[in-house]
Amino acid sequence: MVSIDPKSISTAQLQGYLQSSVGPRPIAFASTVDGNGTPNLSPFSFFNVFSANPPILVFSPARRVRDNTTKHTLKNAESTGEVVINVVNYDMVQQTSLSSTEYPEGVNEFLKSGFTPIASDLVKPFRVKESPVQFECKVTQIIALGTEGGAGNLVVCEVVKLHISEAVLDANGAIDQYKIDLVSRLGGNWYSRANAGLFEVEKPLNTLGIGVDAIPDFIKESDFFDGNDLGKLGNVEKIPTQEEIAIFVKENFEVKAVLSADDLDKKFQKAKEYLAKDRAIEAWKLLLAKK
Repeated sequence: MVSIDPKSISTAQLQGYLQSSVGPRPIAFASTVDGNGTPNLSPFSFFNVFSANPPILVFSPARRVRDNTTKHTLKNAESTGEVVINVVNYDMVQQTSLSSTEYPEGVNEFLKSGFTPIASDLVKPFRVKESPVQFECKVTQIIALGTEGGAGNLVVCEVVKLHISEAVLDANGAIDQYKIDLVSRLGGNWYSRANAGLFEVEKPLNTLGIGVDAIPDFIKESDFFDGNDLGKLGNVEKIPTQEEIAIFVKENFEVKAVLSADDLDKKFQKAKEYLAKDRAIEAWKLLLAKK
C-alpha cells in the first residue's frame, strides 16, 4: 500500500487522489445572480444533504488550485445570500459539464449551455427548467476552510422551497430512482449513472467552448439532437472552416454518400452517430457540409 503525507505532494496531486477515491459524488448545479441580477450557473461535486429539519444542503466552491482565485458562484452567494441548487440527471449531463467552462464574469451560462431559466418563487436566482428537482435556498452561512488554492468554502443553504417534476414520481408520489436517472461525479473525466454505471464526459476546453448559443437554429431545433448532443457540439473551440469541411467531405466516401442522398434526416442521423462516439468536430463538418 502506498502511504502519502498530504503535505509531501502538490495540491493538484492531492485533489486528484481525493476526487478519484471519494465518490461517486452528487452534483449541485448552482444557479446564482450577481448584484446586477446577471445569472450564473455552475456545477459543484463537493455537495450533499446534511439535515431534514431544517432542510440543509451544503456545497463547496473551492479556490482554484492554479491561481487561488474564487468562483463567481461564491461571490454571488456572499453578496446576495441566495442560490438555487438543481439536481443533474443523465439527460442534461453534457450541457451541465459545458456550463463549468470558465467564461468571463457577466457571461450568461444559461445561454452558453442551452438551459432554460425559469423564475423562482422565493429567491432571485433562476431555476433550471430541465432539472428534475430544484431547491430554492437561502444561504445561512459560508465557512472558509483556508486561504490557499484548493481550499473549500462551505456554502450552507436552507431549502425554502423545492420543485419536483411529475415525470420522476411514482404512483405514490415518491421519487422513482429509475425515472430520475441521477448522475454523479468521480475523478478525471469519469461520471456514474445510477441506472447504468460508469461513463466519461470530456472536460470543457480551457480555451472556452463556443456554447450552445452559437449552434445554428436548424440544428438546435431538430428533433434528432438532445441536450447531450448539443452540449458536445457547444464544447468545441471553434466551428470548422469551409476549407476544413471541403477536405473532410473529399476524403470521406461515406459522407459523400450521405450528402448525395440530399436527405436531411440521414445527414442528422449520421451526425448523431459521430456525437455518440465523441467525434464532435466530424459531426460539425457533416452538419455544415453542402451537397
